[in-house]
Amino acid sequence: MQILEVLKALSDETRIRIIALLYRETLCICELEVILNLGQSNISRHVTKLKHAKLITHEKKAQWIYYRVDTNILKRYPFLAEIFNNHFPLIPQCQTDLISLNKYKESGAGCGSLANIDRNNK
Repeated sequence: MQILEVLKALSDETRIRIIALLYRETLCICELEVILNLGQSNISRHVTKLKHAKLITHEKKAQWIYYRVDTNILKRYPFLAEIFNNHFPLIPQCQTDLISLNKYKESGAGCGSLANIDRNNK
């Protein structure tokens, strides 16, 4: 039954974009918002579906929760690593997202600085 949940979770372009990033980097919701240029509720809804399918795991640090691809799912379904490594990088939107991820990392921004920007803009 879990394989059906995994495949269903991967049937959405936004979730593929999120997985493509989380396969490369551990990120929180606010970082995904910036990199993907999507709203918090949209990202959170998709992250919930990915967690339910056990594709991602999380770790809480201070007030932030960081997500990454769960290595257990890759052990259980090795074909996923093949897809994540060799097929997702060929998707034009995923290529754009990886460029955005690299720019984000080079900027030195992080959850704390993003939270301060949000507070200052309100």
